Order: sequence, then C-alpha cells, then structure tokens
Amino acid sequence: MSASPTPGVSSPSPRLHWMDRVRHFWQRVSEGRRIDDLWSQFAADARSSYGFYGRDVDWEEIRKLPYWRQPLHLAKEFFWALLLKMSPARRVLLLVALVMLLVSGFRSDVNFEIVAAILFLLLLSLELADKVTMKRDLEIAREIQTWLVPSQPPEVTGANIAFATRPQNSVAGDYYDAFYPNPEDREKLMVVIADVAGKSVPAALLMATLQASLRTIAGENAPLADLVARLNRYACAHSLNGMRFTTAVLGEYNTASRRLTYVNAGHNAPILRRANGAVETLEAGGLPLGIRLDRPYETASLELRPGDALILFTDGVVEAFNESGEEFGNERWLGAIRSLPDWDASQTLQFLMQRVDEFVGATRQSDDITCLVFRSR
Repeated sequence: MSASPTPGVSSPSPRLHWMDRVRHFWQRVSEGRRIDDLWSQFAADARSSYGFYGRDVDWEEIRKLPYWRQPLHLAKEFFWALLLKMSPARRVLLLVALVMLLVSGFRSDVNFEIVAAILFLLLLSLELADKVTMKRDLEIAREIQTWLVPSQPPEVTGANIAFATRPQNSVAGDYYDAFYPNPEDREKLMVVIADVAGKSVPAALLMATLQASLRTIAGENAPLADLVARLNRYACAHSLNGMRFTTAVLGEYNTASRRLTYVNAGHNAPILRRANGAVETLEAGGLPLGIRLDRPYETASLELRPGDALILFTDGVVEAFNESGEEFGNERWLGAIRSLPDWDASQTLQFLMQRVDEFVGATRQSDDITCLVFRSR
C-alpha cells in the first residue's frame, strides 16, 4: 500500500529538484569558483598556450608578408605547431576528424559531424590521459625536490632568514639553501641561491646534483674559493658544452664577526639595503658554473650590521610580467627594496613578494620565482 502525502506538507516541485541538480553539477565542474575567477584562469591559460605554440612560429617571415596574408599564414603556423607536438597516430586522427567536419557541411545524408565529434572526444581523452600521468609523475618529482631544500630556515645568532619559491612548472630549476656545514660549528653558515639554465625536469635534475655536490664539498670544510672551483669543475663536466650552466651566489656568513664572504657566479646581483637606506649590490665573482673550466672566481666580503637586509633572488623575480607583457623589472624591484619597513626576514619577504604579486596578477609566469631574505638584527 503506497503512503499518502502528509496533509499540509507540499512535496518539492520538479522545477526546484531540476535546479538543484544543475546547481550541484555547476558546483562540481567549477569547484565553487566565481565567473570572473574562471575567466581570469582561462585568460591566463590562453596567454600561456599562445606563448607555448608561438615559440615555433617564424614571426620574421610572417612580418614580411602583406598584412592581408598574415592572419591566414599565422593560423597555418599555429596549426602546424599544434599538430607536430602530437604523436603520428594522433595527427592522423585529428586530420580525419577535421576532414569529416568539413565534409559534413556539404553532405547532409550522412552524420559526419557526429563521427568527427567522437574522434575529437577520443583525441581529447588520449591527450588528457597523458597529461594526468605526467602530472602524477611530476608531483612525485616535486615531492622529492622539496626534500632537497630546507622547509624551515635555520636559527642564526643575530639574524633571521626567510625564503620562498614559486615553480613555473611542478618542478623547478631554482635552488636555495641556508645550512651549517658542520652542525656542531654554529659560527659558519652557508647561504646559497642558484638558477639552473632551462626549465622543468632537466633543470630540476641538475639542481639536485648541484645540491648534493655543494653539501658534500661544504661538509669537507673547504674554503669558499675552493668550494666554488670544485663546483665549477663538476658543472663543466655535466654542462653539455656549456648548454646546462648554472648561475649562483654562494656565501659564508660568520655569526661571530657578522662578516659575509661571497662569490657571485653570473647570478643576479643580490641587493644589500643598509639600515640607513643605502643600497649595495654583490657582484664580485665570475662566470656561471659550467661555462669555462679555466676561469678563476673572485671572492669579496662585507660586514652586516644590525638593521641591514640582504635580498637574494633569481631572474624570475625581475622578469615577472603582467597580462600586458610588461616586466616587473629591476627598477620596481629596487624601489620595493628601498621602501622596506624595519621588519624581520619573514615580514620583509612577504612585503617584497606582495609587490610582485600585485604587479603580475593572475598572469601565469614563464620562469621560477625565488627569493631569500637575510635580515641582520
């Protein structure tokens, strides 16, 4: 016997039930994000894809053409850039789907467009499967890479340190570190920031070997000049004739004398902002590691006084760009450093990274962004 509706209680209308389903579907698809957030993400993805495929376009050749021929030629170049990044079998699948889509406009008795849609969906599923597999592997690589850099800065007498990194991909070619080569000797602290040429997995692998070599040599209590020379010999042996070089700044800080001895191996010069507002750059050194085996490296030293802030960073900071393609640049970065409040390292880092974030907005970057702040107290 079926239950009768309770008197005075109305059942949900079919329209409300249908709207709940639509709302649930949209929530699941959009992950609760607003329309403007979704559009910003799409615009960032579109700009990134344009730059990715645009690297294979012969822009000089296109500019030589009459303006009325340029759009068609550009479309053809982008099509070939996309096509050649697929496997041969998938290229054929895409071409067959496109032909069927074109034929469907002339033949109405056969549903070629349905077959074309199925082929497009099949192609999308194959590409998506590859991406998900690769993403999972990169996430594992990223987890391993996080073991190679400190999760927390070491405690330093009379100073504090903070660092942050934002990989352009799941794995990065930037490296930063601050450690005591001899855990029992708290007077000698190594401070390092480095940037391996290239991106993604190849750069990350070379970064891992650099970290291992540095830790090993530093643990032998080698003088800084000798340490850099040995790192350069190793880098030259694995640089593919200079193609896989590494820029780096390596420093030894004596906590008792507050003296920093450093070498700048072709890296962006760190900026020292004195407590009185004066600004200095740390440029002494030589070529990037892995370029020339016979080039010596110059060392220099300076004293850090209470209130001084030393900023080490990679080129991804100053080369960060907004949606218009305008770079953040050295002048903006220097202006942010000049205007630093008298804060600790963590707050200083947050202040600087916020200046970069406000400039780039939601624009996806093409390089890793890493910054290390050493603040003397």
